[in-house]
Amino acid sequence: MSSVQDHPVPQDPPVFFGGHETFPFRYGWLKKGVDAVSHRHTFFSSDSAMIRLGVGKNMVKSIKHWCLATNLIQPATDNTVARTRTSYVPSEIGKALFADSGFDPFLEDLATLWLLHWQLASTPNLSTMWFWLFNHWHGVEFTKEQVFSEIQKWLRRANAKTVSDSQLKRDIDCCVRCYLHSTQNKEVVNEDSFDCPLSELGLLVEIQDGRTYQFRRGEQPGLPMEILLYALNEFCQKEKSTATSVALSRLLTDVGSPGKVFKLDEASLVRRLEEIETISDGVFAYGESANIKQIYRRRDVSSFLWLNKYYQRRTV
Repeated sequence: MSSVQDHPVPQDPPVFFGGHETFPFRYGWLKKGVDAVSHRHTFFSSDSAMIRLGVGKNMVKSIKHWCLATNLIQPATDNTVARTRTSYVPSEIGKALFADSGFDPFLEDLATLWLLHWQLASTPNLSTMWFWLFNHWHGVEFTKEQVFSEIQKWLRRANAKTVSDSQLKRDIDCCVRCYLHSTQNKEVVNEDSFDCPLSELGLLVEIQDGRTYQFRRGEQPGLPMEILLYALNEFCQKEKSTATSVALSRLLTDVGSPGKVFKLDEASLVRRLEEIETISDGVFAYGESANIKQIYRRRDVSSFLWLNKYYQRRTV
């Protein structure tokens, strides 16, 4: 039985593979990238980038990729910055999180990691492998070989651009490594001995056979309600219709839904939704109509409201 979510695939989807240069991002990289383009918009194309960041050429490319894939920086578009392909500015969320006086400049809060995971796994045009694995594979376990085979089929059905086998394998390896603690000897420092911060989420575990991986689904106790509300609000805003309610089943199984991306099971999501009216100050409510459990969105708000609420609460 296939473990791929049976959702229609859009024609010519905006897929993107590579960019990470095989390196999962590390602590400090994202702030370095945001700070760099804050001071010089063409920083990543400058000859001094390697010296200023203290890393090699491939890592400079990787840092830029991760900052783009997590939506912390974006191409410059306003009239105050030269509009070139190599000009970047911090995004709203990049400034809010990683400015010196930002919410979490040193990436110390687990909530920030959940937020970065959401950014990666809900944007197919910047991090397709992360999006695909967390949204289109609905089984509990997988092997890299299974993922390789199924994503090839997905790309063919979608008439997407051709991606080499070697690039797909590199993306699968990098994606899995992002969520696992390194098994390397910590006394031997090499490129594989640095854990990605996302490994702290515990979303993936490696089975003893050494080739099978398992999603950890359930309550996700480290996921704050405000981050779930941020994701829920983003999901609702992407809806093409003007519907003011969303069925629980869609929050669990739709591509790009909070249930999919955060690997929440039904019981855990329901427990959270039962508190949503109070926690969201009435923006959302949860109820049942015609035997269909659903949430109701009573008014439009900026998703940033929930980030402000969480980080302000944390600093009180």
